[in-house]
Parts: sequence; structure tokens; C-alpha cells
Amino acid sequence: MTIQVLLFGACREAACVDQFSLDLPSGSDVAAAFSAISARFPALDGFARSALFAVNEEHARADQSLEDGDTLAVFPPVSGGEIADMDVFEITREPIDKAGLERRLIAGEAGAIVTFDGVVRNNTRGRPVVELHYDAYVPMAIKEMHRIGSEIREKWPDVARIGMIHRFGRMDISESSVVIVIASPHRRAAFEACRYAIDRLKQTVPIWKKEVFADGEEWVEGEIGRE
Repeated sequence: MTIQVLLFGACREAACVDQFSLDLPSGSDVAAAFSAISARFPALDGFARSALFAVNEEHARADQSLEDGDTLAVFPPVSGGEIADMDVFEITREPIDKAGLERRLIAGEAGAIVTFDGVVRNNTRGRPVVELHYDAYVPMAIKEMHRIGSEIREKWPDVARIGMIHRFGRMDISESSVVIVIASPHRRAAFEACRYAIDRLKQTVPIWKKEVFADGEEWVEGEIGRE
């Protein structure tokens, strides 16, 4: 497939070009496109952690799929934009890429990254668990995650990046159901903010868990609504 690429600001100056066509394998996403662009224009490697993207004039994530004829814009953070624009709040059916999330959130001012990885355990109070199923009210869940992010920034203003990804659907033992990453200049704020994030997520984000046992299943009454 062929897409059109537009470069703006410092990205345009680094590559010495403002637009061009790019051929990609069918099914490629924004991240794959940026890798191909960087291979053509190595000066763009310096924007690997900060570049922002838009597809057909709409903001896009690195994992967004591209289609033939799309227009991909690549640009640095907008002047005057807040660092919070780089935060990540997602609900997904796909396995969570913990290392990938950490890479997305690493920032030059960060001296500490704290990650909480909530995994599916094989028992509940000694009763063997076969698998878990999560249900989510996705639009509200993402809104609540953003609200938690705002609360974190009020309590720990130095936090550089916040990432929260929760999975829903069916999960096997030892798979990650939720990953939270906090990047901060100092470890104390990172640890405290990470613990706060998972505690608040359990209280306010509309996600529900069903435990499947060898001899039955049941929905778990969580903490949602308990402030």
C-alpha cells in the first residue's frame, strides 16, 4: 500500500523534506511507518520518543493501523503543549505490551520508572482459577483513567509521564490484566503515584471481573464506587 507522509516543524527541518509518498506492507501501523521513514531519513531518529502523529487529520497512536491512501502527519510536540499529552490511557482486548508501554513513556527528565503489572493468578482463597473474563464500559473507563491521571498530577506535580492500560475479555493464568507505568524524576513520587493509580482504578474505573473455576464461575464484587 502507499501512503502520503507530511512532516512539520523540527521534523521537516531534520529531514529537509515536507512531504513524500511511502510504500508499506499491507496492514502496517503508524509505528512501522515511522520506522520506515526514519530509515529513509536517519536524522528523524532523534524524534523517536517525542514525535506525534495524525492520520487523515486526526490524532493517532503509534499502534493505529494504516490503509492505502492514508495521509500520515509526523510532528514534534506542539509549542506550549503540556507533557500530559504524552500520557497513555487505553482499554484493549489484545495482550498488553509492558515493555512497549515503558518505552512509550520514558522521558529525558525521568530518573525513575515504576511499573505495576497485575497478572492473573491461579487461585482465589485456595480455590483453583482456570481463567478470568473482564468486562468494561470502555468510553467511561477511559474517561475515568484520564481523571485519575489528573488527580496524580495534582498530588505529584513532578510526574513526567503516566500510562494505564487495562485489558478486557478472556485471560489465561499469568497474563497481564492491567499495567500501570509512572515515570518521574524521583523514585518516591513514582512509587507513590503508581500505588495511588491502581488503588483508584479499582475504586472508580468501570471494569468487572469474572473468575472461572474448575467447578463453576462467579463475578467478583469489586471496589468501584467506594471512595
